[in-house]
Amino acid sequence: MIRRLALASILICAAGAALAQCRADRVDLRGDWGQAGFSVELAVTPQQRARGLMYRQTLPRGAGMLFVYDPPQHVSFWMKNTLIPLDMLFLDRQGVVRRVHSDATPGDLTPIDGGEGIFAVLEINAGLARRYGIAPGTVMRHPIFSQGPAVWPC
Repeated sequence: MIRRLALASILICAAGAALAQCRADRVDLRGDWGQAGFSVELAVTPQQRARGLMYRQTLPRGAGMLFVYDPPQHVSFWMKNTLIPLDMLFLDRQGVVRRVHSDATPGDLTPIDGGEGIFAVLEINAGLARRYGIAPGTVMRHPIFSQGPAVWPC
């Protein structure tokens, strides 16, 4: 009986750990450089995407904002009313980073072109993409990619 309870506890913990690996409030990135994770806020509606990280004074190092565009489309960002320097990762429907824009300047109105067929954009603190080695070809795991042909599914 005790062995069964111990085994059940182990299985429950393992299942919980597997589920915890893929949550709406977290993204994981991996590449030949290693792996990194960020807690994220989602920007899914047009209003959430338009506001983004505007007017925020700070962004914790392990945090970011994940913008979702369904269907995938051409996207362009700017830094109007954004007070924090950012790196932007532009991803396709499979969760593959297609472009990285590093060190976006706060308040700059110059368009930052993400390209065609972009499904998601992750904004993180400036310098982190370079520090971790995040580059085109890096893959992301998040539930938004689970409905398509994700390279790294949940």
